[in-house]
Amino acid sequence: MNENIKAASSKKHEPRFHIVKRDQMKWQKAWAIRFVAIVSALLFSALITVLLTGVDPIKFFSALVDGAFGTSRRRWLLIYETSILLCVALALTPAFKMRFWNTGGEGQVLIGGMATAACMILLGDKLPTPLLFLVMIVASVAAGAIWAVIPAFFKAIWNTNETLFTLMMNYIAIQLVGYFCQIWATPKGSGTIGIIPNGQFPALFGNQYLLNVIVVVALTAFMFVYLKYSKHGYEISVVGESENTARYIGVNVKKVIVRTVALSGAICGMVGLLLVAGTEHSITKNTAGGRGFTAIIVSWMAKFNPLYMVFSALLIVFMDRGAKQVTTLLKLNDSFSEIITGILILFIIGCEFFINYKIASKSHKEDKN
Repeated sequence: MNENIKAASSKKHEPRFHIVKRDQMKWQKAWAIRFVAIVSALLFSALITVLLTGVDPIKFFSALVDGAFGTSRRRWLLIYETSILLCVALALTPAFKMRFWNTGGEGQVLIGGMATAACMILLGDKLPTPLLFLVMIVASVAAGAIWAVIPAFFKAIWNTNETLFTLMMNYIAIQLVGYFCQIWATPKGSGTIGIIPNGQFPALFGNQYLLNVIVVVALTAFMFVYLKYSKHGYEISVVGESENTARYIGVNVKKVIVRTVALSGAICGMVGLLLVAGTEHSITKNTAGGRGFTAIIVSWMAKFNPLYMVFSALLIVFMDRGAKQVTTLLKLNDSFSEIITGILILFIIGCEFFINYKIASKSHKEDKN
């Protein structure tokens, strides 16, 4: 009798609704939900702007589009910023797919950029230009890879927490760049490096952004093939699903971890090269510009698919550049553009809940059983 009372009591207090994981949703329906989330984010951003400023919503959307596509220079900046953000996302994706949470993209980009700047400053007038370019490429890629391998080695050998480790490496990289900015400062004591005259990548067809875009397009194609069709890509997927399963089928898990994170860091180092030698021709502690963290969202939104990342990176850069134009037009605080971009990201992240989970009633659960 007591058992019946307990059973009845537990049944009585059981929640009416449950969150359950969905079966695989059709890709058409999943993207339809994401599209609705994006439209909702835009409408909500317009509503917030209207309530706070009283501006006409048509003017809001007009400024948003104008900020990204209004002039030829703005269009090229949109393409360039998208390519750089996409490149960092491509770098982080192999590690993420392996369930190695590399939050150190920011530092790896900075270290790669610092290696590039060192070559430009110290070797720029000592080597012929083609050889200087080769040394810069090798130095930036190696620097980014080494910076990423340090936490990967500790993870592989002692199973340390890679999230915290790579995050802390960012701050070390920032301080290192700050230190060398003092050493290489022009003029001395200013704490800033002026335009570095030697080692600048040439402008293709008169466009300083085109070379960077071409490199990133090639890297996107490479990463898609590497992850989907290569043996290394298969091993990354297996290790990400289960390290025990990977060991059972003969995969050297430690080797895969170190190799994959080294690739991740090497591409981040390449981003540093493109930023310093390709467009900015200098380096500061803010050269990475927060892209190492934004790229995490880009990669996650695209489900670690390099082709989908093109669209997720474009969407975030479009909102960022458009929101800055809204801020300028309405004479608002610079933080307002970040609020608008944050609203978009919040809506997109929130919509993933409805793609992966659903709310089921108690009766539905009983019928399923």
